[in-house]
Amino acid sequence: MMSCQYLVLLLLSVGVSAVEVQRPRGVPLSKRQFYEEGKPFTCLDGSRTIPFDRVNDDYCDCQDGSDEPGTAACPNGSFHCTNAGFRPGFIPSSRINDGICDCCDTTDEYNSGAACQNTCRELGRKEKESLQKIAEIAKEGFLLKQQLILEAKRGLEEKKAKLADVQASKKDMEEMVEALRTVKETAEQPEKEAKERHLKAWEDEKAVIRMEKDKARMAEVFLELDDNADGLVSVDELMSHSELKPDSDGPFTEGEAQGLLGGVDKVDTVAFESVWNNIKEKYISEATADTPAPVETPQEEVREPVPDNDSEQYPEDDIPEEEEDDDEEDEDDDPDERDYKVSPQKKKDDDDEGSMPPYDQETQSLIDAAQKARAEFDEAERALREVDDQIRNLEKEISFDFGPSAEFAHLYSQCYELSTSEYIYRLCPFNRVSQKPKYGGSETNLGTWGKWAGPEDNIYSVMKYEHGTGCWQGPNRSTTVKLTCGKETVVTSTSEPSRCEYLMEFISPAVCQEPPNVDSINHEHEEL
Repeated sequence: MMSCQYLVLLLLSVGVSAVEVQRPRGVPLSKRQFYEEGKPFTCLDGSRTIPFDRVNDDYCDCQDGSDEPGTAACPNGSFHCTNAGFRPGFIPSSRINDGICDCCDTTDEYNSGAACQNTCRELGRKEKESLQKIAEIAKEGFLLKQQLILEAKRGLEEKKAKLADVQASKKDMEEMVEALRTVKETAEQPEKEAKERHLKAWEDEKAVIRMEKDKARMAEVFLELDDNADGLVSVDELMSHSELKPDSDGPFTEGEAQGLLGGVDKVDTVAFESVWNNIKEKYISEATADTPAPVETPQEEVREPVPDNDSEQYPEDDIPEEEEDDDEEDEDDDPDERDYKVSPQKKKDDDDEGSMPPYDQETQSLIDAAQKARAEFDEAERALREVDDQIRNLEKEISFDFGPSAEFAHLYSQCYELSTSEYIYRLCPFNRVSQKPKYGGSETNLGTWGKWAGPEDNIYSVMKYEHGTGCWQGPNRSTTVKLTCGKETVVTSTSEPSRCEYLMEFISPAVCQEPPNVDSINHEHEEL
């Protein structure tokens, strides 16, 4: 975009009729002093000096072509168009007298016979109108920019004050969190002890139940083994259960059976208790021995489909971004209440023994008190984390580069859209740029905020957004945003000059520069 200084100079040059100063044809006023009639002429590159009558004699004497500013004799020469009423300028000397009017004042066709008309006044009028509109926009935009700067200054002061308040409140919150942590830990200790007592009592109760079941089972087995019902289990009766053999080699012998009975031939119900401890893991009840074991039906082999290379699907354009795994655990979970994996037998035994009885009133009161303390601590800790986030966000905004006078601060947390025939483009300054199909489809990230990337003398004229969604077999998308002066803030155009590299045009009053004082410009300037 033209600078305001340049605009004013152009307005002056097209609005003031230049007074024609006598000088050799094709020489600009700024170089008039080098072309004094009657004095020898020195080539502007200093290579040689020639008589003045050899200037514009249609023969090139100087290597830089400076002796023939008004003819086409020198291939590297240039002709100055005065263009009174419009902008003066230069054309290559090869265009002099070529039958085509290049200067609006027709001075380049002084000897060609071309029918040229002086259009400088009309061109100057049109350009002046156009430049006046641009200058007016720049002026209004700069006034708006001053308002933005004042708002940014107030906003910065408010943010600094808020940061100080939040930092002060954080200290109080940290003290509260530590106090509630102490309360929580104090309440959790008697809760833990009460739960342990309750669990131990339940385990003791289950042990009694298991012992009673074991005794009942032992009595049943004794009756099953006592085939002749004489109240004794003999070696022969024990040998009828081959699964009780101590080892797997050979048949079940009398000696082995007698060893299981403690070295005697028969045992009564009292002595059988020691025998039962040795055989109960192996013993198979006669009631279940006749029931055939279920045969496990093998599952049919699941065959993976063979991919068809000819019909393999390729992504149309994008490589999906990886989703982040959420590995955070619920901090409110009570470790004592979590589900743990247990073996089927353990689960069966627990089912047989019934569920754990509810806590007594005293224990439940301790649990309720501890849970309340945990909830209050968790809430305070959560609030502290939110304060930390708030502090980080405020510090980021305060230290962010929003321009020399923070004139771009109003763009923060704002988004601007541009709708085309196919897509809706969304620019969120200092955040990201995205593209979404107009008629359904997912949004594509065209880049996240990177840096100011304008030229050294105007760095705040270009924004760079990088590391967007990757293109299929290509680079990650990126977007360059060019900012120009305007009375409103809006995205005016978007394009893709190179694959996966986007260009946006964005106008904003924050870019407008202060117009120069017209009265301070030297009205004697004829050319730029």
